[in-house]
This record gives sequence, C-alpha cells and structure tokens, in this order.
Amino acid sequence: MIEEFSFGNFWSFKDIQTLNMTAAKIKSKNALLDTNNVFSVNKELSLIKSKAIYGANASGKSNVVKALGTFIRIIRDSAKEEKALSLIDSFQLSTETVPQPTFFQLIFRVGKTRYRYGFEADDKSIKSEWLFSTPSKREQPLFIREKNEIVEINQTHFAEGVLYQKLLENSKDQVFTDTSLFLTHLNSIGFAKLSKQISQKISSITIISGLGHRGMYSIAGESLRDAIKKKFILDFLKKADVGIDDLETIEVTNENLPDNVEEEVKQELKKGKIIVSSRTQFDSNLKAIGKSEFSFGNQESEGTKKMFELSPFIYRSLKDGVPLVIDEFDSRFHPLLTKKIVELYNSPENKNSQLIFTTHDTNLLSPELLRRDQIDFVEKDKYGASHLYTLVEIKGVRNDASFEKDYIQGKYGAIPFLGDFTNLISFD
Repeated sequence: MIEEFSFGNFWSFKDIQTLNMTAAKIKSKNALLDTNNVFSVNKELSLIKSKAIYGANASGKSNVVKALGTFIRIIRDSAKEEKALSLIDSFQLSTETVPQPTFFQLIFRVGKTRYRYGFEADDKSIKSEWLFSTPSKREQPLFIREKNEIVEINQTHFAEGVLYQKLLENSKDQVFTDTSLFLTHLNSIGFAKLSKQISQKISSITIISGLGHRGMYSIAGESLRDAIKKKFILDFLKKADVGIDDLETIEVTNENLPDNVEEEVKQELKKGKIIVSSRTQFDSNLKAIGKSEFSFGNQESEGTKKMFELSPFIYRSLKDGVPLVIDEFDSRFHPLLTKKIVELYNSPENKNSQLIFTTHDTNLLSPELLRRDQIDFVEKDKYGASHLYTLVEIKGVRNDASFEKDYIQGKYGAIPFLGDFTNLISFD
C-alpha cells in the first residue's frame, strides 16, 4: 500500500510535492467514513483507501499521475533500456531548475515493513539513489548511492547487495551504469529476493488513462477467457445498467468490412476473433423471446466500452491489493457510476487496495462520500509552477461544509479564471 509519493522538478512541478495517503487525525461528518474509508496499519498509522485530485485544465493534475508512472517505468526498464531516463523532463520555466535533477520517492508498505525508496536523475544519468526500511520503529538504510558509487550499505540487513558487490569486485563490469538503478540491477539477480520483492511491488501499481487505449481493450478481451474474471466483468456491466446479458469471444474469418468499422474491431479481426455482446429481445407484447447479438467494439457506446476496459483492472486491484491510479477517471462515465466505484473502494469489503484518480466530477465532493484528507487540489501559480495540496490542510473548513459548492465558488482554489466567452461572437 502507498503511504506517500513525493516528486519535484518534474514537468509543471518545480518544488517537491507529496501525494499523501496517510489518514489525518480528523473526524468526519459521517462517522462511518472514519472507519470504512481507511486501513488501520497499527495504533499510530492508518492509510486512506482512495484519493481524488481536482484542478483546472492545464493545472498539472495529469502530471501527478505522469510522475508516478515515470518513476515506475524507470525502475522497471532502466537496466535493459538506456533511454528509460528520457521520460524525465524538468521544470522548464525557471533557470534554477532546468539543470537540476528530478526527485522521486515512494514510501510504501510490504506486510508490516515500511520502505522508503527513491532516486534523483536527469534525462542522462542517475545522480543518487537510496533505500531505507523500517521493520519496527527505527528506520535503517539498506543502501545509499551517490552517482556510481555505493557510499553506504547495510551489511546485516541487505546481504544481497553486499554479495552482489563482492561478486563484481574483480570484474571489469560496473555494478551499474550511469543510466541504470542499483535496485533494478539487483532485481535481475536470482538471489536478490528483497530487491525483487520491492521492485515487483512498485511495478504492480497500475496506472491507466480514463480516456482508454487499444491495449486496455485487448486485455479486457483476453480476460473473458477466465471464467472468474468474466463473471466479474459481466456483473460490473450489469450493475452499471448497460443492458448487456453476456459477452463472448468468437472466431471469425471474414475481414471484408465497411469503412466505418471501429479500430477495436479491425484489431480483433487481425487476430481472427471478435467480441460479441448479447441483449434480451422482446416481442410486441414485451415478452422476452431470445437474444440479439452485437459487435461490441463497433456497436456499443464509448462509455460501455470504457467500463469493459476498466473492469479487469478493478478486478485485479481489489483481488490482489494492487493500487489503481486513473487519470481522467470520470471521462465518458455518468456521475452516479463514478460515485459507485469510489464507494466500492471505500467499502468495508475492501481490505487492502487503493484508488487514486484525477477528476472534474464535483459530485464526488461530498462529506458523505469522502474525508477531507481524501480530496487533493492542483493549482498553478503565476510563475507556471503547479502545487499539490489537500483539503484538510486548508484552515477553517468544517467537516460538514458543502465541499462541492465551496470548491465551485473558489474557496479552495484550483479552479479556472474564465473570461467572458460571449465576446468570441464578435468577428468585426
């Protein structure tokens, strides 16, 4: 589970900002939120189950998600892909930050142990890297790297790192290169069990765009082969009231299609199959008489296809306790549906998975749905730098306030300052 993710000097963010999933010591208007919406880790710490991020267009909301995604991809790919660091782009509106490295750090939980892992890098090289653990109350360093040198390593609690270094003492090979992480290198070694576990946990964080892409559709289609996943997908669609009774993947041979066929269908046909949805057919007396079949990719609505694409990711998140991060969460969704999904993650039945999302859906800004520490805002200052802050940090906000109304009125910031659009009609 994610405790904190910090990043700085990345895209529109100049200073280090923190996405905080730690539950604040507050009382909500609805007392159930203070038990249902949080995980109790121990007597001193609880983590929130979901986080909503609001802000004007171009405020930098998506860059929060982009920062986490970049952090994960560099960890996953730096040992095998020299261009992994090309994903990094510093804050360009200040001469102070352009030559400085970008900062990433994730604090997370694996079982009862707290880990703090991070690195600083620009698009050419890793500048520093560190890994700390807190198995009890005291934090201890496992390793600290400065440029291409391990300046500190824990002889007792990070034996795999010590052993790896010894194996390469008399070798001409470097332990790591300018563009690769020490953690990623260790992850490729069979005996480095802790490094592999940490890398896998971080890489398991799922990040997707609410706008969807072809890969999601394909993954959802493959999920229909698994009976349990298929049942979850169908139940999800039925509860969303889209009218679909069943989904099947069928083999096809005819590729002579009209020009208006959707791209999803064309991609399916290249693989010799197509997804078909079925709905109940009624006679003139409104009696059910059978089923009608439709090409799912070509005849279902964009909202229905998005629900289909998103469903296997929600399944995996809830089943395996994997954090799910969605940019543009409310795109193509009815407000009542987004609310139901948020309620699902905040339910007592959810034991260990987290949902983080960016949104413009102000219907979710309710003290009956979200705690104040579950609502974040992103706002740009006059120098073009984005800032991330939580509603609970704003002084004077009561737990029974109308979050939605106050946000729209600008009391929390993070809204656009719009001009008079009627002036656009004048073409003289």
